[in-house]
Formats: sequence, structure tokens, C-alpha cells
Amino acid sequence: MTDAADTSDALGPLARRVRRSLNGDHPGQTGTMLPPLVDHHVHLQLTDPDAAVARGVAAVVDLGADPGAIATIARTEGLPHVRYAGAFLTAPGGYPAGRSWAPAGSVRELRLVGEGAGEGAGDAALEHRALAGPIEAAVDEQHRFGASVVKVALNASAGPVFDRPTLDAVLAAARSRGLPVAAHAEGAGMAALAIEAGVDVLVHASFTERLDDALVAAAVAGGQAWISTLAIHVRDDAAAAEIAIDNLRRFHAAGGRVLYGTDLGNGDLSPGVNPHEIAALVRAGLAPSAVIAALADPWPERTADWTDAGVATFVPDPAPAGAALAEPEAFAAWLATARIVPTEELEPR
Repeated sequence: MTDAADTSDALGPLARRVRRSLNGDHPGQTGTMLPPLVDHHVHLQLTDPDAAVARGVAAVVDLGADPGAIATIARTEGLPHVRYAGAFLTAPGGYPAGRSWAPAGSVRELRLVGEGAGEGAGDAALEHRALAGPIEAAVDEQHRFGASVVKVALNASAGPVFDRPTLDAVLAAARSRGLPVAAHAEGAGMAALAIEAGVDVLVHASFTERLDDALVAAAVAGGQAWISTLAIHVRDDAAAAEIAIDNLRRFHAAGGRVLYGTDLGNGDLSPGVNPHEIAALVRAGLAPSAVIAALADPWPERTADWTDAGVATFVPDPAPAGAALAEPEAFAAWLATARIVPTEELEPR
């Protein structure tokens, strides 16, 4: 069996050996065809989406923006295709309210459900209904602006956070509209709060504390997905990177669903297929086929129809073969050469 065949097998069922058409650019060039790739955590008000497209990413999920602004960006023709959460939902004074980087209109501070409740059971029930209204209104606002997901901020390291009743109310409001809920969980106990409440996605692999195996197993059993965002820690904080990689390694080994995401817009990050993110995923125990699955996952939609624009991802030869595929830097360097090409330009070999 040839090295090319070995490599194709290792890349999994989403990969196909192809040759570029003699009628297009780079005629006859050989390589690997993958589905359109997705960065599941970006902030388009803080970055240039064209740079991501130029380096192999066809679709993105924006996880924190002014709802009107991101809806306008998403309607722009061409690539990248965009799905989005709209505004961050947070507790009064909670993260990221007041941050200089947070675009105007991108944060909604919601009163806690139990705040100021009366003493009697009847009063408490009435207060619950009165205070749940703003939660319904905030979720409905994101929905009306076309959001595909609702994002909550649970950052105990940077201010107040939702208590469990308030988080439950947000989850109920989102699910009544068919929207998953994604959480930024940072600080002691925040990942546990999100997992035990049944939040659908963690927008960062947990990086502030090591999660015990039982909690990781609960996340997997609940069908939770984790967006990787490992490169920001590799860049900024080696200790946080090791915690995140360890948590993600055990989550993936237990059968957890991993989504590729970079937090593009958070400082200096390579746009598109980020080799530092890919290498960290490999160090977290993801085989090449699992890395590709994380890049091609259709979340927050159920199918990949939203990423289909008559384009595919093309990664040119030479691809690493044999033992080199397991080397994080070698695999990452190759995958980072991915480019978007018209599907019709690629011919099966």
C-alpha cells in the first residue's frame, strides 16, 4: 500500500484523494479534499473574516457581538458563511460588561431570577415570574436577529455570574425557541455549573481547573460539546494550556464531541486553519481523522448544508505519512496549507 493510501485512510472518511482540474488554477496538482471547514468560535467585529477564508476556513460561528451588527455581517454575500449567538448574556456587572474590547451593544446584563424575592411562597413565585421576563426578552431578541445559539458568560474570575435558577431560566427560554446554549465557563465551579445545568456547549475547553473524571463523564453523557480554543492558552499561559489539554484529552477519550475553534479576534491569532490549534488538538489525543471531524462539524446546525457553497477544502501534497501523521507539528503544518477551491475543480483520483 502506498504512503498516499496510508495517509488517506488515517485521515478518515471525510478525506478523499483528488487532483485539481487542468482547466483551473494549479492544473494537475494532487492533494486531499475535505469538506468546508468551520471555526466554531470567532468574533467578527474584532477581526477580518477575509483572512480566515484566505487560509482555508469557509464558515464561522460568531460567539459574541452586537446582534444587529452581526446579523448584517452574516447577510454579506460570499464566504465565510456565518452563524452567530448575538449578545453575551451575563449577570449584572458580569463579564464582559465594561471591557474595552467588547463592542457596543454586545452585552446584555440580566437580573438574577431570585433577586429581591418576597418571603412567602406566593410572593416568591410572583417575583420569579416578574424577573424571568427580561430573560425571555433577551433570548427573544437574539432569536429575532437570527441567532442560531444563545451564549451565556459564567466567568467567576471576572465578576458576578448567574446562579443556577437564572441559568435554568435562560436554558428554558432558549430551548423553547429551538436554540442551544453555549457557555463561557471560567473560574472555580463554573464548568460544573454549566455541565450540571445541561448547557449544550462549552465555548472553551475548561482551562482554569482540572475537572474530575466523574464531571467529564457527566458532560459526555449529557451530550455536551466542547470548543477547543487551545491556541490562546498556548500563546498566553502554559499552565492554563496544560489544564485545558488534559481536560480535553479525557473528554475526547470518553467519547465527547470536540469542535475546532480558535477565539479569533482575541489578540494575535493565525486566521484560518491555525497550526497551533491543530497541534494542541493532536497533543490532546485527537487522531488526524478526529481533528478533521472537529473542523468539519456542522454545529450549531444539525447538517452541513449551511456550509455548502459549491466549495471544498483542498490540502496539497506532500502530506505527512506513516509516523509523521502522529507528530503534532508535522500534521498541523500540512493542514494549515488548506485552501478553499470550487468543488468542480477537484477530480477524484
